[in-house]
Amino acid sequence: MSETGTRTAGPRVEVDRNRCVGSGMCLAHVPAVFDQSDRDGRVLLVDPAPRAGLVPAVRAAADRCPSGAITLHEPGRPGHDLEEE
Repeated sequence: MSETGTRTAGPRVEVDRNRCVGSGMCLAHVPAVFDQSDRDGRVLLVDPAPRAGLVPAVRAAADRCPSGAITLHEPGRPGHDLEEE
């Protein structure tokens, strides 16, 4: 069986540590997905592919991130699947 490069169509999280201001809002919302660096206080991504039950909380964390450092890609949700074929 060969690998075709096809990915599962689940939600995926990305963070931009350079943009992060270290507010910790993401960690407060979803500690199973986000952490905060002890060294610089910026976001650390613990789980880039959260289970379905965590997606609403991850979406809320992304929406409330003061610096816009969190992106949630949700295939099949209009405006949220940013990957182009």
